[in-house]
Amino acid sequence: MTESAGTTPTPPGTDLAAAAPRRPRHRGRMVPVPLLVPALIGLAFLLLPLLALVIRAPWSGLPQQLTSPEVWQALRLSLLCATSATVLSLLVGVPLAWLLARTDFPGRGVVRALVTLPLVLPPVVGGVALLLAFGRNGVVGQWLDAWFGITLPFTTTGVVLAETFVAMPFLVISVEGTLRAADPRYEEAATTLGASRFTAFRRVTLPLIAPGIAAGAVLAWARALGEFGATITFAGNFPGRTQTMPLAVYLALQNDPAAAIALSLVLLAVSIAVLAGLRDRWMNAS
Repeated sequence: MTESAGTTPTPPGTDLAAAAPRRPRHRGRMVPVPLLVPALIGLAFLLLPLLALVIRAPWSGLPQQLTSPEVWQALRLSLLCATSATVLSLLVGVPLAWLLARTDFPGRGVVRALVTLPLVLPPVVGGVALLLAFGRNGVVGQWLDAWFGITLPFTTTGVVLAETFVAMPFLVISVEGTLRAADPRYEEAATTLGASRFTAFRRVTLPLIAPGIAAGAVLAWARALGEFGATITFAGNFPGRTQTMPLAVYLALQNDPAAAIALSLVLLAVSIAVLAGLRDRWMNAS
């Protein structure tokens, strides 16, 4: 067998795995002090408030705080609204992500920017925008009230809409990124074999991007569970109807700081559970 030009033949008996070039190690053991010191300060800044929450928690009275009817009422409403907002985000967010990832239309960049705008928009501004759109005198809300008698602000449905507004971009970004990483030739092969575009999406694309959808749904659910600004602006703070856990924390902080700490610990535990659930996905992506 002849060797191609410009290549060096491998001597017999050489271990190819040992002879292969090794990937450079980017994680050095020695960290420069100008980088180490601000890194440790940043780490301490992020961890210190969480440690203070745990240290100052009223552990002796925690069972009594967490078993009060007001806490369970707010927790039940939070779980219900966050789950409903996630389902609504899935129903409209997955097709929107597919549209952004798989089609080319004029102004797609503008549409993507508008979809991600709630990520950087102050939540209170989002609540004001929802009021102007779906309030009784809003652009759409006035017709909903006049034609169907539907009033969205200061209702449980308003909580779901506010949480969907701030949470759906997390789902769209996650699903769109997964779609762009997936090979579109599988869909093309399915359509070549006679499947419609929707059938190819349902039978081929959805199973491929299921991990991305799951990760986006978890992020959207966690964001909806912790929403405060848009909820209190658009839906108000009415116990049993619109008072979610973050709103209950804010109200308890003014009257009963121990109860506020107990409620904060519940939300902290949920956040840790979300991070643990997404750890494998992030570790594989690193």
